[in-house]
Amino acid sequence: MTVTAERELLAHLLRRAGFGASSDDLDVFSEIGYEATVEKLINVDSETAVDEYSLLRRHPITEVPGGASGPGQANWLYFMLNTQRPLQEKMALFWHHVFATGNAKVDNCNHLLDQIAMFREEGMGNYRNLLVNLARDPAMIFWLDNNENHKNAPNENWGRELLELFSLGVGNYTETDVFECSRAFTGWTIGAKMPRYPYGRHPWKFEFRAEDHDYTEKTFLGHTGNFDGEDIIDIILQQDACSKFIARHLYNFFVEDEPQVPAWNIEAPKNPEAVNQLAKILIDSDYEVKPALRALFNSSFFKESAYKRVKSPVEVVVGTLRLVEDVLGPDPRLESTAKEPGYMGQDILDPPSVEGWHTGREWINSGALVKRVNFVSDRLSDTALPGVKKIISKIADCDGTMSPEELVEKCLEQMGPLPVKDKTREELVSHANEQGNITWDEKSYEQSAVRASEMLALIASTREYQFG
Repeated sequence: MTVTAERELLAHLLRRAGFGASSDDLDVFSEIGYEATVEKLINVDSETAVDEYSLLRRHPITEVPGGASGPGQANWLYFMLNTQRPLQEKMALFWHHVFATGNAKVDNCNHLLDQIAMFREEGMGNYRNLLVNLARDPAMIFWLDNNENHKNAPNENWGRELLELFSLGVGNYTETDVFECSRAFTGWTIGAKMPRYPYGRHPWKFEFRAEDHDYTEKTFLGHTGNFDGEDIIDIILQQDACSKFIARHLYNFFVEDEPQVPAWNIEAPKNPEAVNQLAKILIDSDYEVKPALRALFNSSFFKESAYKRVKSPVEVVVGTLRLVEDVLGPDPRLESTAKEPGYMGQDILDPPSVEGWHTGREWINSGALVKRVNFVSDRLSDTALPGVKKIISKIADCDGTMSPEELVEKCLEQMGPLPVKDKTREELVSHANEQGNITWDEKSYEQSAVRASEMLALIASTREYQFG
């Protein structure tokens, strides 16, 4: 593998397993190599945590946002922009999509942030532990009405979604299984809290009420016994469909856009072999997530997956801001910037339904595409931004005059390296040819920097950048 190919592969890894990487970052990772970079992403360092206290000092409303989702979105955006643990935040985003919970109903965004913190801590751990924690999560309990699930009047919302969207998928359970599952989770609720006024919001706490739990015999997925919620989760994990369901989610999120989840029972995976491979690893490791991620990132199907996945709005926003070094730290614009993914169709902490977002090409429509392209182009064409200055200084590192072809290649290298199709390259070179060669002497530097930034913005509008 050539140095250029290795660098392109690292850039691909860091876009998918994180939010992209600057040229300086790639220099560092190139020194240790691809497999060591995978290990560094998976095994997070306890000393690289985000400085949350700087955020809370300057944006105190982001600690307990209350009913408004905006400050909560700013809190999470701050973590994604400033983290040195990109895969940890990416996995939190992954589980937020799988276990979609929305503040439009919860109306307690601080509890949504607690849920995201749980995903952050448990997201690369054990899937069983994650499900148990999710069943005890106050935001999820309220979101899916398990606080209304009583032994004399079962509510099936949590039980249904646990089976349909969180673990097995449609076609792998019966209506009786939904009812029996719901009975097993009776009594798993949230404790009563003090009235909101006059002292403000008080937190919800998980509470198990034995007097409201159904202790009678249940029959679930072919098993009969006096099951409680944890027993139900253990039975779910024994089903062949469970490992394949989670494996397909991982494949869809990190490798290649799949059909939307409700269609999975009628449309086969695009790469059944890859899904089965990941599913087997999950089973063999007792549902530890890290071994599956390690295998995924080191696989040939991942390494060859360029152009097969549309970036989500969050990836577009966070990846661009990290690249140009804008809105980093507790920036005053943090709360307004956190709304940007929503303008493109992904309101984090407030998904449209328990299904989460429809992903892939459904991210792209006429309105969202304009927002995506304008957001990236506006920042990459701003020569005052620190990251853009660094990129231009690297592009300008040449002897005197640069041809239009060289300008395009240098810009593509700094934007990834970003491999593009021949037709895309021809269009970029054609545009650069309109103004001829570019000169990087002291007299022409400022004008040449503007030309380079315009080319960066043009690259940002290409299919290759938007797919990533």
